[in-house]
Amino acid sequence: MEITYERFESADAEELVGFLSGDTWPFHGSDVVGQAEVRQWIGEGRYDGRDDRAFWIMVAGERAGLVRLMDLCDGTPLFDLRIRSEHRGRGLGGKALSWLTRYVFTEFPGVQRIEGTTRQDNVAMRRAFRRCGYAKEAHYRDAWPTVDGTVRDAVGYAILRRDWLSGSTTVPDWNDERTLGASGV
Repeated sequence: MEITYERFESADAEELVGFLSGDTWPFHGSDVVGQAEVRQWIGEGRYDGRDDRAFWIMVAGERAGLVRLMDLCDGTPLFDLRIRSEHRGRGLGGKALSWLTRYVFTEFPGVQRIEGTTRQDNVAMRRAFRRCGYAKEAHYRDAWPTVDGTVRDAVGYAILRRDWLSGSTTVPDWNDERTLGASGV
């Protein structure tokens, strides 16, 4: 499967509207996105601004997904990764995650880490994070409200530039509270 990445341009606006409003996104803030909402986001510069960039994920000439990079100027960017439903389950998300990691660390020398958050039950994304060298750094209990009214845990991952360069993964010391003593809060 040949994958390429094409930068979003303002001429792509209506295609982006159709892309985001024409599918469901089960592990995002809203499963369904309205056309007016997408147009508002485009108008706000969320896909092509000083701090934000978006790229189409192209498979065999088809726009199969979208990578949106946010907060590129602050040293710790975030991203949004969306794969069209008919392309899910083929490893495309992991390949896109590897690409965006390389892109950010190559194009933005001041960036020292990249962060991403997903729902706890998004097993495919969590596996992709781990395969791509990202370390779990946070677990937020009952932090992600869903459309049906339930609340899920959110899980945060990040990769450090030094780990990306060395090919290693530095994990947090999850047992650091033992040094705080027994007095509690």
